Amino acid sequence: MLKGTHLIAGEWISGEGSFANDPVAGTADCFSAGTVGLVDRACQAAEDAFWSYGYSSRSERATFLRSIADEIEALGAELTEIGTKETGLPEARLNGERGRTTGQLRLFADHIEAGEYLDRRHDVALPDRAPLPRPDIQMVQRPIGPVAVFGASNFPLAFSTAGGDTAAALAAGCPVVVKGHQAHPGTAEIVAQAIDKAVQKCGLHAGVFSLVQDGGLPVGQAMVQHPLIKAVGFTGSLRGGRALFDLCAQRPEPIPFFGELGSVNPMFLLDQAMASRGDEIANGWAVSLTMGAGQFCTNPGISVVKAGEAADQFVATAAKALEQTGEQPMLTAGIALAYDAGQAKFAEAGEVEAVLTSPAKPRAAGPNLFKTSAQAFLANDVLSHEVFGPLGLVVVAQDDAEVLAVAKSLEGQLTCTLQMDDDDTPAAKTLLPVLERRAGRVLVNGFPTGVEVSEAMVHGGPYPASTNFGATSVGTLAIRRFLRPVSYQNLPEGLVSLDR
Repeated sequence: MLKGTHLIAGEWISGEGSFANDPVAGTADCFSAGTVGLVDRACQAAEDAFWSYGYSSRSERATFLRSIADEIEALGAELTEIGTKETGLPEARLNGERGRTTGQLRLFADHIEAGEYLDRRHDVALPDRAPLPRPDIQMVQRPIGPVAVFGASNFPLAFSTAGGDTAAALAAGCPVVVKGHQAHPGTAEIVAQAIDKAVQKCGLHAGVFSLVQDGGLPVGQAMVQHPLIKAVGFTGSLRGGRALFDLCAQRPEPIPFFGELGSVNPMFLLDQAMASRGDEIANGWAVSLTMGAGQFCTNPGISVVKAGEAADQFVATAAKALEQTGEQPMLTAGIALAYDAGQAKFAEAGEVEAVLTSPAKPRAAGPNLFKTSAQAFLANDVLSHEVFGPLGLVVVAQDDAEVLAVAKSLEGQLTCTLQMDDDDTPAAKTLLPVLERRAGRVLVNGFPTGVEVSEAMVHGGPYPASTNFGATSVGTLAIRRFLRPVSYQNLPEGLVSLDR
């Protein structure tokens, strides 16, 4: 049952004001608004918890992560019901996302039990070395302290309250303070209740996890500027993320801001692949482009092709497939308005053909498809900006040189994709060095929607895809964001464990 309050170190507390969610259907629910004072209480509690949780064993933390997963699964239909009501996402999608959320919690549990993430190194003492002896030096990764996590609008489970950022931070030994997203406060609270039960079952300090619901800009600013917060995990817009990133850099003690800010995820369709299976690629693109109403950070918004009959056929096939896709509810009314504004900019841009348009409706989106030349794309910066929703742009190049120029013009991306056959290998070899400099993940013959939670996954990329090109927000490597190396010189045996 919803409480409508904040979870601060094991206590459910009301704030000073209130706000309501905006369900797709049904009655709105009322929630206490976050305050700067609640943020301070949560951060103070997280710091207190760090002195025990940050020095807990890997086994204890693994047990905690698995307990959270168990409690989330135990929520059953209650979690799906509130998630569907608030976001409009279908039941099957939310059930799948719940599985991903619990799966990544258990993956991190396995990962820390294995212990390789500690990156332990040992230079044994060389007392007889000339001209100077060498001391005994041991190095290990240590947790950095309390972490602030911002819930994401488009993944109410896997990138929010108990999502990847939270799982990675808790696995590392860092208490977490979550700022709930205004798009799904009820979903955030239900998941927080599950985490609270896991905290109690495992006998941990209650400050290891807190949830502060949305309270406008002051709450977000207070979280990233609080002196006890040592890092921030964020998934959201470029504008909002950059503002928070700047605040982190301006602190008396600057801290890392791990922001995943979006991407257009271009696909490069090479000649032989287009000739042999252009229709198949077009139909697959339409499915990927409209999945979840296009509200994926890995949505492939741009397809780059070379001019000719194959390109014309590709556009026609994609348009036909997109026509068969009905309107879908968007996560919030504000996101729907932003999508409408984004597609309007494309429609108004010079040298852009509107192949397929869908009229905007409140909190609903239909697909839009545009086509332009490589020269027009290179001349108009608007065309390279992400439009969050089911909008696709086909960029038609005259030759390989223009294809390469488009690739080199791109800003940082989460993904870049090559659609190729064996005979396209020479062209792919020319493009690949450019694409791997632009993206954190390069795909061959697939579609970027769907991010595997695994050891080798990178979900990040050069700015503006993310604010730290050396980090990932998905996969076990994500734990590195919340650790720092410490060297111990001539450490006496028994003083401290380097195995936790």
